Amino acid sequence: MQLELARLHGQAPGAATLQDSPLAIRGLTVSYGEKPAVFSVDATFRAGSMTAIIGPNGAGKSTLLKSALGIVTPVSGQVTCWGLPLERQRHRIAYVPQRASVDWDFPTRVLDVVLMGLYRDLGLLGRIRTRHLEKAMSCLSRVGMEGFADRQIGQLSGGQQQRVFLARALAQNADLYLLDEPLAGVDAATEKAIISVLKDLKASGCTVIAVHHDLATVTEYFDHAFLINTTAIASGPVSEAFTAETLNRAYGGRLAQAPTGPIA
Repeated sequence: MQLELARLHGQAPGAATLQDSPLAIRGLTVSYGEKPAVFSVDATFRAGSMTAIIGPNGAGKSTLLKSALGIVTPVSGQVTCWGLPLERQRHRIAYVPQRASVDWDFPTRVLDVVLMGLYRDLGLLGRIRTRHLEKAMSCLSRVGMEGFADRQIGQLSGGQQQRVFLARALAQNADLYLLDEPLAGVDAATEKAIISVLKDLKASGCTVIAVHHDLATVTEYFDHAFLINTTAIASGPVSEAFTAETLNRAYGGRLAQAPTGPIA
């Protein structure tokens, strides 16, 4: 009973407190028109974890991330990062949006996109120095894109574009990384490269939270899961929150893709 109540309130037994959590959400409700996309959601994400946000299409996964970041205005609710309001901790957070939401026709180079992640360091005048260029190239190297620095972003494949946006996030030297379907529509090599970088971030003490659609890879890629279908379904370590029961509740018995691995 204790585990189930903890799941329903977006945290596992022994989970971090609101002050410790890189992202804590309480009573979050977001509505598009009369129908809520997210309704009264509580979630507390553990520091140093790699969490998959899981749910069917239209479940509110992307809306949850966007509202937590202030991109979408909620009807009600509170969001804190390490116990403080979002605005006081925004410099510690990096966000990778859905690739489909980006205007890839915008005429800019790969290197310029990554330099955007250094905006705090560049200052108001935006004077790019050698150290900025070296940092940007280092981030591109981490995602295997250093050879594309002068390429126009619109000339890249979908997987390459996703790597570049991850490099931009890396340039921010964040403590919390929020990614909206980073593996959607990418090739196998890109998926492997992205997961490798995300696991390295986790190993260095960063927190990774990603909207994820492939149930078959949850147990391989993530250590925590947060299931949602407008309301919170379950949250906690993958072995406890990612079960046949919680998946059935999240997908309403319409689960088309059977997960693999040690699922209860």
